[in-house]
Amino acid sequence: METSPMEISYDDFTKIDIRAGTVVRAETHKDARVPALKVWVDFGPEIGEKRSSAQIVHHYAPEALVGHQIAAVVNFPPKRIGGFLSECLVLGFADARKNVVLVGPDHAVPNGARLF
Repeated sequence: METSPMEISYDDFTKIDIRAGTVVRAETHKDARVPALKVWVDFGPEIGEKRSSAQIVHHYAPEALVGHQIAAVVNFPPKRIGGFLSECLVLGFADARKNVVLVGPDHAVPNGARLF
């Protein structure tokens, strides 16, 4: 029997600011301990551009990510990862081999659109 995850209230959920953004630049993160990409994401005029270190190398090449819309948490505090300041958390699901598959809208939405 599976245990259910810890329950949260709707108010707890609304504290997490998940936005859609478009990848404008990506490159290999050579200083990361675990293989990762440096990703720059445009979240529109309200939030602007944010950077993230993302462990997504198994399914994504840097050049193929540019122009791709993704979802990310934009209200975590910045964190330095291998000398790179990560300002948002790119979201994804683990596949059967535990490699990350990115989450994003299946139709174009404005950069900065909030998940609700």
